[in-house]
Amino acid sequence: MDAVNPKDINKKLDKLIAAYQDCKAQNCQFQVDSDSWQHERQRLLAQNELARNKIAEMIARLKHLEHEPS
Repeated sequence: MDAVNPKDINKKLDKLIAAYQDCKAQNCQFQVDSDSWQHERQRLLAQNELARNKIAEMIARLKHLEHEPS
């Protein structure tokens, strides 16, 4: 049976801990980015709805003017 060197185990454990911490930090950043994108999406959806309503209103006015006797 091969002898296990405690220094090797400690090095591997340190690498594993560092990788875990990197993943955890990256995950936190992804969550922040996701929240930001969701907020931006909601803002753009509201802006799109406002533009859609304004366009529908303009079309209604144009149709009214078109049928108005001159």
